Order: sequence, then C-alpha cells, then structure tokens
Amino acid sequence: MNTKLVESIVQIVLSLTKEEQDLLTERLFNFLSEPSTRELVQLAQKGGAFNFLDDEPDLYTLADGEPVL
Repeated sequence: MNTKLVESIVQIVLSLTKEEQDLLTERLFNFLSEPSTRELVQLAQKGGAFNFLDDEPDLYTLADGEPVL
C-alpha cells in the first residue's frame, strides 16, 4: 500500500475549497456504480442472511386468492 500517496491525496483534498470538495465528491460518487439487481441477489444468497427462510413452510400457492392485475 502506498501510504505516502494516500496521505498526499488527503492533504490535497483538505486544501480544496468547500465548492471544490463538493464537486470532487459528486464526481467520485458518479464514478462509482451501484450494484445491479443480479449482484444484490447473489450477495444475499452468498451472505446467508435469508437462510432462515429455507425452513419456513410454504403458506401460499398460485391457486390462492385472486390474481393481481
């Protein structure tokens, strides 16, 4: 890891005006993309946060109720 480079960048960012820092923040957040639905599903599956649902009974079927239009 290049600690000196990171520290230099921090110092440069801190030397910017509020307006310049806001612009930098906006540009960095626009550069980063949000995860796709597929990536979120894969994360949920691999993370195991919803594994408890595997033991839940199936309460509803396609024959239940009326179709939603």
